[in-house]
Amino acid sequence: MHLAIIGNGITGVTCARLVRKRDPDARITIVSDESDHFYSRTALMYIYMGHMTEAHTKPYADGFWEENRIDLVRDRVERIDTASKQLHLQSGKTMGYDALLIASGSTSTFFGWPGQDLGGVQGLYGLPDLAEMERWTSDVEQAVVVGGGLIGVEMAEMLRARGIHVTFLVREPTYMSYLIPAEEGRMIERQITGHGIDLRMETELKEILPDDSGRARAVVTSDGEEIPTRFVGLTTGVNPSIGFVEGSGIETSRGVLIDRYFRTNVPDVYAAGDCAEFREPLPDRKPIEQLWYTGREHGATLAYTLTGEPREYRPSVFYNSAKYFDIEYQTYGRIDPELPVGEQTLYWEHPDGNRSIRLQYSAEGEKAVVGANLMGVRHRHAVWADWISQKQGIEYVLSNLSAANFDPEFSDQGEPAVIAVYNAANGTSIQPRARKGWKRWMAKLPMRGNLEERRLVDSFAHL
Repeated sequence: MHLAIIGNGITGVTCARLVRKRDPDARITIVSDESDHFYSRTALMYIYMGHMTEAHTKPYADGFWEENRIDLVRDRVERIDTASKQLHLQSGKTMGYDALLIASGSTSTFFGWPGQDLGGVQGLYGLPDLAEMERWTSDVEQAVVVGGGLIGVEMAEMLRARGIHVTFLVREPTYMSYLIPAEEGRMIERQITGHGIDLRMETELKEILPDDSGRARAVVTSDGEEIPTRFVGLTTGVNPSIGFVEGSGIETSRGVLIDRYFRTNVPDVYAAGDCAEFREPLPDRKPIEQLWYTGREHGATLAYTLTGEPREYRPSVFYNSAKYFDIEYQTYGRIDPELPVGEQTLYWEHPDGNRSIRLQYSAEGEKAVVGANLMGVRHRHAVWADWISQKQGIEYVLSNLSAANFDPEFSDQGEPAVIAVYNAANGTSIQPRARKGWKRWMAKLPMRGNLEERRLVDSFAHL
């Protein structure tokens, strides 16, 4: 079998690694024009800030590919001929395949603003974008970042690390109000403004004005204000990078359409990661999963199907983590910005305004916890995955909350205060169990909520 993989991100590389482990005789080729190696996209900001070098973002040594007989072709796929099973490359060459994985990731989304193609205007997704950012910000004192998401915060922090003044335009009434409740959004806003950033909520970009050389010189906001700037970061989301699929007969919507086995409508053609869209909705998930760990799960699951053991994708309990300047953020399960009918929320915030815990749970029956948001507090993923998958009730979770705590030993623990909020609201008298012995308690966990992922990752951890 010759497996061709379009894209050298976490999805394609994970799939290649596990296919090689399970099929020593397979021929594996990864096609990408982005870089000569696989790298961690989540670490890009730290290269710009001087905390890391590009070499530090490589999970594997350069010799890994040769040792594992995974070929890397530095080229771009222009067209797929599914009838003859041929890839047509930008260089003019063609490449045949027996099985094809489309794992081409995403590209930054722009919305047709006047001036968005000017010099000094860009998104931030991969290494080429980082190189452009280095180029365009070497001589600027004022930058504008547009778009209230995680990449926007990261870009603002990157620019501030170099002493560049940042104006941050966000259209929502509170930060990330499309994803998180208002209390957490306001906490992030305090972090942003506390680091010297000019945050403009409920403000949108109208147009970008050019100078005589074709470079950005200012932006005009929805309020009509003109803000001078030589650099504009557009961090308004991403879209699947699938332009080369057009005309191939492979069905697409926003992304390449797939089933739970990552199969497209064309035999022997699969898609996974950011560029893929599930035909049928997944429980508590969006049709397109744009997260690092879900990309890894996709690639690992598909590798079994490609090596003769068809395996349906069964997502583990949702989780994600991020960092908003000095606040670490973790989320498990489902937290809705607007509370659904039939569910309740418990929210505690530390007096310092930089730490909070939110639990969302059913209002009926056993009051099963469906999700948690943690700001400035570290909890153990395995514990939360088990609680949510086992539909543990809110009072059980609260009494055992210290078992999930992963903060340093002598840090100020918030569990008693969280329980006190619940007791006061419900007339209960729940008491926290002692944190002593949490390791023994953890050892007994079935961790069902994360079992599938652990099996997949463990199966190729020593490649």
